[in-house]
Amino acid sequence: MSEISRMVEKAKTASAAMALLPTSVKNRALKAMADGLDRGGKDILAANGRDLAAARAKGIAGALLDRLMLNEKRIGEMPRGLREVARLPDPVGQVISRRTRPNGLRILKVRVPIGVIAIVYEARPNVTADCAGLCIKSGNSVILRGGSEAIHSNRAIFRRIEAAGRKAGLAEGALQLVWDTDRRSVDELLGTPGGVDLVIPRGGEGLIRQVVAKAKVPVIKQYKGICHTYVDASADLKKAEEICFNAKVQRPGVCNAMETLLVHRAAAPKFLPAMARRYAQAGVRLRGDAPTRRILRGMPVQPATERDWATEYLDLILSVKVVGSVGEAMEHIRRWGSSHSDAIVTRSKPNAARFLKGVDSACVYVNASTRFTDGGQFGLGAEIGVSTDKLHARGPMGLEELTTYKYEVTGTGQVRR
Repeated sequence: MSEISRMVEKAKTASAAMALLPTSVKNRALKAMADGLDRGGKDILAANGRDLAAARAKGIAGALLDRLMLNEKRIGEMPRGLREVARLPDPVGQVISRRTRPNGLRILKVRVPIGVIAIVYEARPNVTADCAGLCIKSGNSVILRGGSEAIHSNRAIFRRIEAAGRKAGLAEGALQLVWDTDRRSVDELLGTPGGVDLVIPRGGEGLIRQVVAKAKVPVIKQYKGICHTYVDASADLKKAEEICFNAKVQRPGVCNAMETLLVHRAAAPKFLPAMARRYAQAGVRLRGDAPTRRILRGMPVQPATERDWATEYLDLILSVKVVGSVGEAMEHIRRWGSSHSDAIVTRSKPNAARFLKGVDSACVYVNASTRFTDGGQFGLGAEIGVSTDKLHARGPMGLEELTTYKYEVTGTGQVRR
């Protein structure tokens, strides 16, 4: 039996125990894991330094390096996330609906764990702690398989949380990390129906498509985040400037960062020059359609092509288009968007309502930055990922999205006639 097969068997056995684990034990384990991360901060930072040095030696820079990097603030966010998850209601056993049939049968629809969840991820070491915490609180066992670029960081984080969690009462095998970085381990993990119940990939579009192509078990996907902000004719332009700057610049290398700015032609002559100057100071490079370039003549704006509308830059690059109506903005989003996160800045209640109802994305915003599409920001404690699927989860995935349900039917001797 291979190492992956042994891990899956252990996770399957552990999942039965995890489904019955009391909330108090799960919360105790999460708090112990958080304490372990607090004590191990220096070791984790040193391990991350090794990963960063190796990445720089390979020529990795910019947004990709930012995803990999840990600092005291980011390390501190991991234990805070675990403690917040511990404070959240336990979804396991929650009654979704109840009914009593005319024949007296009592039918409950009840949340239960999914079972064994595999997380395949790149670059971001915080995924190790965030996903582990959410899977444990929702009563699942989890197998983590991070990328080679973060292997030392992932191992350092895992050592702290696994030892603390097991000592606090977690079943052996409930939390496991694939130690090697051989791609064959991923292929084997994805090809174990009856063992792994769900795979959640976290990373770039290339990784996710590879996982989907090879998986023989269900996969929840987020291919890419082509997020838009539309500045309406009625927008408060100062508010729009703050929102658009935050959506692009605050952290450009993440999936909820804005990649295309749409501006109504009535607002564009006043809004775009001030916005472009502020972007230039932050190092943002613009790619605009013909009306945008006319308004910003004399400024370094490259011509935008159809390829730009379809690109998730994950960098300080922004596509800009002038549109004639909220309907034209919505049509652009429908054609080029990725169903992730899209926003309108407006003072028009009818336009806001139309945008909310008409844009078919996981998260749709009015007068707020797309950067809030995040499990922590949504009050979920952390997130397992952001799904652009429609089944069975959509948007930031928290505890409820890591459960399924079953029907509990109680009778008094009824038989079907």
